[in-house]
Amino acid sequence: MVSSSRSDLANNSDADPKRPSDHIDAALSSAPVSPKLGVIGWIRWGWRQLTSMRTALVLLLLLAIAAIPGSIFPQRMANPNGVTQWRSDNPDLFPILDALQLFDVYQSAWFSAIYLLLFISLIGCILPRTKHHFAALRSKPPRTPARLSRLADFRSETVAGIDADEAITLAEKRLRKQGYRVSRYRDGGSTSVSAERGYLRETGNLVFHASLVGILVTVGVGGQFAYTGQSVIIEGTTFVNTLLNYSSMNRGRLVSDDALAPYSMTLDTFDVDYVPYGEAGRGQAMNFSANVTIREPDGSAAEESVRVNHPLRVHGDAIYLLGNGYAPTITVRNGDDDIVFRDHVPFLPQDSNMTSLGVIKVTDGLEEQMGLVGFFYPTQNEMETGAFTSIFGDLLNPVVTLNVFEGDLGIDDGTPRSVYALDTSDMEQLTGGDTEIDSIELSPGQTAELPGGRGSVTFEDETPEDAEWNETGYTQSVKRFASLQIHHDRSTTWVLVFSTLAVAGLMTALWVPRRRLWVKATPTGEDVTLEYAGLARGEDPAIRTAVDHLATGHSEQLRS
Repeated sequence: MVSSSRSDLANNSDADPKRPSDHIDAALSSAPVSPKLGVIGWIRWGWRQLTSMRTALVLLLLLAIAAIPGSIFPQRMANPNGVTQWRSDNPDLFPILDALQLFDVYQSAWFSAIYLLLFISLIGCILPRTKHHFAALRSKPPRTPARLSRLADFRSETVAGIDADEAITLAEKRLRKQGYRVSRYRDGGSTSVSAERGYLRETGNLVFHASLVGILVTVGVGGQFAYTGQSVIIEGTTFVNTLLNYSSMNRGRLVSDDALAPYSMTLDTFDVDYVPYGEAGRGQAMNFSANVTIREPDGSAAEESVRVNHPLRVHGDAIYLLGNGYAPTITVRNGDDDIVFRDHVPFLPQDSNMTSLGVIKVTDGLEEQMGLVGFFYPTQNEMETGAFTSIFGDLLNPVVTLNVFEGDLGIDDGTPRSVYALDTSDMEQLTGGDTEIDSIELSPGQTAELPGGRGSVTFEDETPEDAEWNETGYTQSVKRFASLQIHHDRSTTWVLVFSTLAVAGLMTALWVPRRRLWVKATPTGEDVTLEYAGLARGEDPAIRTAVDHLATGHSEQLRS
């Protein structure tokens, strides 16, 4: 083996006589081989990769990208009715997207994985950097370099008739006033002061990243105690803050059944102001206001209002106005003139003029179950095609049209059904369509007979006896409803605090420069040579100006 190595060295030397025989290439008989890491080595390597700042930035970008589907698809927690509508409109695509958890983005496994990895990565970045930063804060500024002239930002001058130590003392005081940490050094016959500032830059950087961790923790923990529910309240009715009164409810895992604050809310009136005819933008709604009365368990009451972008806060709950519409009162009687259904039926708006769609389900009292699907037109108008539409959002000519279906409503098997949709697959249509019987058309106060002597349906007139007509002829013949969302999340204050700290830390990290300045005084006979130099950590275009100002100000101070 030894003779073979010597032969290789001789061959290399003969091949290239300019290369010495002991050159590194001659000693390597084969390519370098990396040592085996083993299980512990691979774990350490993976931890270093995960806790690197590059990985944290990539995960932060992935988290932002992963949140995009949450703004594209309706989410069950915030808009369960939108999810139901999306499933109805896209029955083939919905199961695939639902399996990918695109309707529960912020609770999905893949979003949570990115969230947790980012959390671990940020902590792994922050802890060692914080330890190093605290050590740097306690240490002295570095010694003055032996050759300041090698630095790019350097200035020198010779001054006569001064003492070197006195000159450095004046420079030291000057740098302290400018906020530098200073330390004095002596090297041979030279005296110097080393100054450093800008540690606030790293402090701001750490505050920014620590605040991101704070936001992640706050959102993660706060979400376990938060809940969001929706409810539709009709004028004159009362909502009691219990789970049974919510149309839909999404709550964190740690929200108990008795966690809801005990209060009730009555919708007294719902006010809408429309731009009248003859003015630009006629028919547009200018203002929405749900006027409610909040009652406490002790009997006290307070009148409040809920407006768009102006939520009402009660016992930590934020009550938002999501939507509104009309809820005409419909009465259905059987052939014996007995009332089998009577209720305020919310009709969901389909356009800006409040053309609205509603469903009525009569489960008992008739020979067979009955469903009525209809449209409500606040200001009915007939188009050229013969179809009806609403041309104004206010009640100038309210009309409701109904198509009647008879058969199985699909509710007897216990399967949940939306109150705003009617499955007609197992039902027979009695009016409209191809039945050759006209759809039922009613104005407030009118009654129409159901086909085949099955009974009658009435559009009740809810106009109060003391109602007064205004310039548009509005008589309050139909009640309105408000769709409210009640959101409870006590972590929002902490999210605001950490967000503010994050912005403050980021601005500090961006605008505070990290720099070092040196002043050295070297006696040369009867004169003293003064050297000024600066060094920036990172980009600092003002470092040269800082050195010039230091030199100019110090020289003027010495001569005065």
